[in-house]
Amino acid sequence: MNMEVDAAVIPVKGVEGQKIAVLGLGRSGLSAARALRDGGAEPLCWDDNPAARDRAEAEGFAVADLTRAETMESVRSLIVSPGIPHLYPEPNPVIALALDLGVPVDNDIGLFFRSAADRGWGDYDVQPRIVAVTGSNGKSTTSALIHHVLESVGRDTQLAGNIGRGVLDIDPPGDGGVVVLELSSYQTDLARALTPDVAVFTNLTPDHLDRHGGLGGYFAAKRRLFAEGGPDRAVIGVDEAEGRYLANQLGEGPTDDRVIRISSGQKLTGPGWLVYARKGFLTEWRKGRQVGSIDLRAIPGLPGAHNHQNACAAYAACRALGLAPRVIESAFHTFAGLPHRSQIVAERGGVRYVNDSKATNVDAASKALRAFDRLRWICGGLEKEGGLEALLPATGSVIKAYVIGREAAAFAMTLRGVETEVCTDMATAVARAAAEAQPGETVLLAPAAASFDQYDSFEKRGEDFVTQVGKLPPL
Repeated sequence: MNMEVDAAVIPVKGVEGQKIAVLGLGRSGLSAARALRDGGAEPLCWDDNPAARDRAEAEGFAVADLTRAETMESVRSLIVSPGIPHLYPEPNPVIALALDLGVPVDNDIGLFFRSAADRGWGDYDVQPRIVAVTGSNGKSTTSALIHHVLESVGRDTQLAGNIGRGVLDIDPPGDGGVVVLELSSYQTDLARALTPDVAVFTNLTPDHLDRHGGLGGYFAAKRRLFAEGGPDRAVIGVDEAEGRYLANQLGEGPTDDRVIRISSGQKLTGPGWLVYARKGFLTEWRKGRQVGSIDLRAIPGLPGAHNHQNACAAYAACRALGLAPRVIESAFHTFAGLPHRSQIVAERGGVRYVNDSKATNVDAASKALRAFDRLRWICGGLEKEGGLEALLPATGSVIKAYVIGREAAAFAMTLRGVETEVCTDMATAVARAAAEAQPGETVLLAPAAASFDQYDSFEKRGEDFVTQVGKLPPL
């Protein structure tokens, strides 16, 4: 059986005639296999899931058990999907075998940058550029906002990576086109080529620590985006020590404007290129002179200090691409925001309902809580490493918390000083919050926890919230 599938549109360069193994046959794995085949390679595919192997065979790919040494010895390299551990907490057995045999390990991001680096996409008057965004929180909104601004001014732009399309599934960019990539630590940690023209670091807070062997390993994975290829411009959030350290490492001195420092909540000073937001106003300084300012308070798609940080990062990236401040400001006003990220889904009886299901860790939830006054807070799920202690200072605006999840009672007990009600499921939480909410209040889903105890993903959790709000009886 051979199923017709659209060919990958970014063929991998430099692999003609090579036998290359592909581990993990989800979206990125199959995309990589197609792009390798289009580049003249012979992919050998494997996934622990028989259904995934069947899908690959239906597309005409060879399926081979990569746990067998004789198979791994026959390949030039191994391409790994991002969800598969390659080092911590321990390497996947296939990757461990590749390490033992000296087989190079890479991922689809590395293949993309390797193929983009030779600029073989076409003949251009203005070469396409790549903007890559990483960080703990805000990278999806920042990436989408950059893409939105570029679309608003008529630039050829595509959004890919951890958001939008797979990196090898995009169309070859047009003259002067811009590819905007959101990259997770899983993706930057393993890629053997990372050469963006503009690289963005939003912030760093503890997350995925088991996968990276601790906070230092997590930061090192993010840092690779800047250290491996040397972007022409780096936009660095300096609200944490790691960001200040990274900016210091990249700059040759305080006036080196290859580094644009950004902040939310503090005024930045000095002769360099600076973008910061304070009290709802974004300000840009360059060479000791103010050159731009935006009132962010009037932009509905960017509520709260955490979105103001995203706005600073996107603004700085767009300025690095040569866009004027007023052009960027105009585009900001038409940005609708992303689903599951401070998304206003309804207003009934003077009560707003906001879906921030993407707030899966303490830092993201803290920022969501600080973005609104007078909150009915729906929270809970699979608690992450580190507990909730750091969240408590942000709960001052919470009138009451409605806790969901299989361990809702235990989760509620950690919220000291907050009135709580154990609801367990989303339908009960939404119904109870709606019944008690008064005009001027906000019902906010900001779980501060992973979704996997009850849902397949944070998206499914957010969709359930939206569904339950839609089922509320008419007022």
